[in-house]
Amino acid sequence: MKRVHVAATVVATLALVAGGFLAGKHASAPAESVASAASTGPSAERKVLYWRDPMVPGPRFDKPGKSPFMDMQLVPVYADEQTDSGGVKVSPQVQQNLGIRTATVTRSQLATSFEAVGAVQFDERLTEAVQTRVNGYVERLLVRAPMEYVRRGQPLVTIYAPDWLGPQNEYLALKRAGVSEELVTAARDRIRALSIPDALLRQSEQAGAAQARFTVSAPVNGVVVELGVREGVAVTAGTTLFRIAGLEKVWAVAEIPEVQAVRLVRGQKVKAALQADASQTFDGELKEILPQVSANTRTVQARFEVANKAGRLVPGMLLRLQVAGASASRLVVPAEAVIRTGTRAVVILRREGGSFEPREVHMGADFGDQLEISHGLSEGDQVVASGQFLVDSEARLKSVLGSMAAGGLVAAPPATAAAPPASAAAPQTAAAAPQTAAAAPQTAAAGGGIFAATGKVESVEPDGITISHGPVPELKWPGMTMGFGKPGAKSFPGVKPGDNVQFTFKKGGPMGYELVNVQPTGAGK
Repeated sequence: MKRVHVAATVVATLALVAGGFLAGKHASAPAESVASAASTGPSAERKVLYWRDPMVPGPRFDKPGKSPFMDMQLVPVYADEQTDSGGVKVSPQVQQNLGIRTATVTRSQLATSFEAVGAVQFDERLTEAVQTRVNGYVERLLVRAPMEYVRRGQPLVTIYAPDWLGPQNEYLALKRAGVSEELVTAARDRIRALSIPDALLRQSEQAGAAQARFTVSAPVNGVVVELGVREGVAVTAGTTLFRIAGLEKVWAVAEIPEVQAVRLVRGQKVKAALQADASQTFDGELKEILPQVSANTRTVQARFEVANKAGRLVPGMLLRLQVAGASASRLVVPAEAVIRTGTRAVVILRREGGSFEPREVHMGADFGDQLEISHGLSEGDQVVASGQFLVDSEARLKSVLGSMAAGGLVAAPPATAAAPPASAAAPQTAAAAPQTAAAAPQTAAAGGGIFAATGKVESVEPDGITISHGPVPELKWPGMTMGFGKPGAKSFPGVKPGDNVQFTFKKGGPMGYELVNVQPTGAGK
């Protein structure tokens, strides 16, 4: 009985599983059919105009295959990728394959700051000269070598001045004689006129005898940059004994490029850091812009005053100076998004609907990885920051820049006129246009905007004819192989591949240029 019960249970379980499978298959069938219909819907109806190599987008091919230029497959260009509003469409898949990346135009508070490297020098305004105003002899030299640090009030040298003995003795004698105060005052004034220090005169009064030895002290803290005497030498009035440079402040002299020097204003604050140790920073201020431009480097010298109370800065050190300018609200884009040709600057603008168009812009200040845009863009616009050269090339192929030239922005012929490289000798484009003496004149036909040429038919499709034609001087085209659109699917029924033809065409249609008339002149060989 147990065996019968177990067998019945197994049969019931299998029945349930089979029923669920059949029900699931029945329910999934409509979904699969819907998905299949969706996959064969709009994408299956897209019309291919031609194939091209995305890395060499100039040549066009009438069928898929491997690119003759790169080790990659040709990609199709669909009719719905063409835009009538002066732009170019790139499919999301191609954008991903080419690594096209966009950035947003933003408005930021930025200052026109820049960096410079300055060399530390002594502040000449803090330099003091120590002189003697009397003839005498150096009895003792207390600072014996240049570049020694000295402190304010530190003794430097002892001078013996015998010429000061007479005036002092006269003053002391008059004072002891009890003469009138006027005579004593006159004697004191004479002593002051001879530059005899008051301290030396007080010593004479206290000792009751004239003093001829006096000590000269340092007037400021600093470094002895010049030592003019030695011990035992004779000195005369006006001899410079020492020259002491102060170190409380130093100069940082930097070479500023001429294009950046126009932003400098006296009083600008600067943040200085040691080139050897960026952790040590100092505050400074622009004091002078020297009125001279170097003819070799096109730079001007700017003199920055840097605080140095701790005395860590000495002449010869290098400082990295961050010069801060006035802050303002600026419209900026990544520097990599701007294509500079030398005469103009262009960005690739992403428009609504996924199309792209070149846009000429005027640049302002350069902030390193960002550029200020003064004209041509608005806040929130999307620009291509990576792969813009490929989009620009595609736009040129579709005459976008040609239409800009008509508006006075760019003076350049349509880029679709570019001849394919010599290496493009693939079966699709290898046939060169025959050029015989009997060819019809290649001049613009009457009516304006209609051009004439001769060539050889390579292939015929319902929507266009691929022709290897000769030069078209009116459009500045060299000989090339390219596709021309047909006015209708039944147009030019007698034209076959291999025919030598004389044809006229005009600008327009989904392929860029459309045939007006095609007349066979004989079968090709």
